[in-house]
Amino acid sequence: MGTTVKVAFATSDMKHVDQHFGAAEAFAIYAIDQDSADLVEAVQFGQLDMDGNEDKLAAKIDALSDCIAVYCQAIGASAVNQLRPKGIQPVKVAAGTPLGNAICSLQTEMREGPSAWLARAIESQNPQHASRFDAMEAEGWSE
Repeated sequence: MGTTVKVAFATSDMKHVDQHFGAAEAFAIYAIDQDSADLVEAVQFGQLDMDGNEDKLAAKIDALSDCIAVYCQAIGASAVNQLRPKGIQPVKVAAGTPLGNAICSLQTEMREGPSAWLARAIESQNPQHASRFDAMEAEGWSE
């Protein structure tokens, strides 16, 4: 596949996925491909209450604009409804999941065959590939 994607993890300690999306103190953003993962940014928000205040979601969603997914221990329907149109897949994992385990799992999926959401996200990262069938047809290829 060879594609590098950015993925965010809701974390308080930069080691575990241990935050609810809406109350996340920070996101660790990694650039991940099949074989490597590099921390590219840590976005800090400080402590926030889960008070139903939708305004705090905008800054978080904006911080994830280059990400294909955000791993968190929980997420509300409103946040999901705002993330998905921006091409960001929310992924719920067990509280305390080590970032390394989540990254390894994603890399394995990238190597062995991505799920539907991951395949769509990777395809959106490579728009030149999206038109490859049109190009093949223009060259006279047919089924």
